[in-house]
Amino acid sequence: MHASIPDNNLLQWMRDLRRRVHRRPELAFQEQETAALIAAELDRLGLSYQAGLAGGTGIRAELGSGKGPCIALRADMDALPITEETGLPFASRNKGIMHACGHDGHVAMLLGAARLLRDIELPGRVVLLFQPAEESGGGAAAMIEDKALSGVEMIFAGHLDIHYPVGHITVDSGLICSYTDPFSITIQGRGGHAARPHEAVDAAVIAAHLVMNMQTLVSRRIDPARAAVVTVGRIEAGTVHNVIAEHARLEGTVRSADTETRERILAGLKRVVHGMREMCGASIELEFFSGLPAVINDEQATKIARTAAIRVAGEERVISQGGPSLGGEDFAFYQQQIPGCLVRFGAAGPGLTGGAAHSSRFDFDEHALATGAAWLVQVGREAMDRLQG
Repeated sequence: MHASIPDNNLLQWMRDLRRRVHRRPELAFQEQETAALIAAELDRLGLSYQAGLAGGTGIRAELGSGKGPCIALRADMDALPITEETGLPFASRNKGIMHACGHDGHVAMLLGAARLLRDIELPGRVVLLFQPAEESGGGAAAMIEDKALSGVEMIFAGHLDIHYPVGHITVDSGLICSYTDPFSITIQGRGGHAARPHEAVDAAVIAAHLVMNMQTLVSRRIDPARAAVVTVGRIEAGTVHNVIAEHARLEGTVRSADTETRERILAGLKRVVHGMREMCGASIELEFFSGLPAVINDEQATKIARTAAIRVAGEERVISQGGPSLGGEDFAFYQQQIPGCLVRFGAAGPGLTGGAAHSSRFDFDEHALATGAAWLVQVGREAMDRLQG
């Protein structure tokens, strides 16, 4: 089976789409303009679709015949609350919001795949899922709740990644993305004058101790051979320079690559908070929020994904991502329902000087759009043939 490779015209079409989406980024469950753009392109392609899913912005399109296997291909489409500093001519026009994780490219690739699939006689059906709110972790579950997986037997997706050269595809079986456990810690101390700390209970100092003590949960309580991290990404404390802070709040996340490590860190975090509460005499409350399960690629789906990647990129460019990523991905919710595989599309190109994902300077080599679209088409075809056989 020969791979369908996008020509220069299709690559330019996807590049233009990506830039249109990039200019108008929207946060989770607010992707109204993005959804309207996708719907307009699906209309131009003459494809049937269902809009208004997952709170209003999710879209489920379908190609092929009613006979044979049904395969889903997914793209996420939300942006992040980041002020863009790339200086690109198509930089964000929505203040404080940016496509800093490649979801603009994912939308363009899946629409490019739709263009290619439209002209192929398929032995089954391909469902295209344009999903909101991956960054908040709620979009996939909302799509599932709205029956987006109805009739689907297997699901695939890919994520742009500048850790790998453009034209390469990483394919791995098993756990590839971590468990994520967001948390917050609220500290209630006792305020006072900056010159008289003995009369107060300093919430800012307690917060600082907590941040430092948390780091020992990984460095001294977890096997160094196991992947884990505890990150505090937000701290609030105090009002002015000469008043001891009465209140403080920490927000962070625990990432782990296996259940034993996860349970050990969560239990350890509870002990750290309890110990600090006893030592300082402050009220300290720890709260965990709904996180994400790990992305665990199904063995059969991974074999199909690898075959498709080899046909598209060549065997020498199909590689492993290495150890599990400590990033989270709500694609895991689909995998709890049906077998699936998530791959990564190399997006680092010559001269690319942007920042890392989730940074204000993130960018990727747009030639990766061709690789991604071709793989999405090929994996759909491979999966239908494999399941039918």
